[in-house]
Amino acid sequence: MGILLRVLVAGGLAADAVVHWRFAPDMAPGPNTPSGTIHGDDLFYAQAIAAAVAALLVLFWARRWTYAIAFLVAASAAGAVLLYYFVDFGRLGPIPRMYDPSWYADKTISLAGEAVAALAALVGFFTVRRGAERGEHRSDAPVPR
Repeated sequence: MGILLRVLVAGGLAADAVVHWRFAPDMAPGPNTPSGTIHGDDLFYAQAIAAAVAALLVLFWARRWTYAIAFLVAASAAGAVLLYYFVDFGRLGPIPRMYDPSWYADKTISLAGEAVAALAALVGFFTVRRGAERGEHRSDAPVPR
């Protein structure tokens, strides 16, 4: 089951990364963007990079800490897409207004990937063996003393 969880986490985060990378140019600031605001395209590029890095970490090192990172990246992105779909906060400090009440296929793909990755990462976090964390291998053979 370990490889399946790793693939689910990495695949979900890959979908998230691709969608965010593709949409980043559309989130570029307009001419009336106030100074001191983080640009939307920078946020989308950062999310894409974070998702890609988290996916690679879980693929190559299935540890509790990598599953935790993957969960945080995926769950925060899923929460943001849902929150900004339903609520118009306006500008929050340096974060620009990200409200988007429309729904489209790429948003569905991103949310589905984030949800799958978050759930699989949560399962991975709680099921990864502690011995595997320390690099130990289980064996039924008695340990010589």
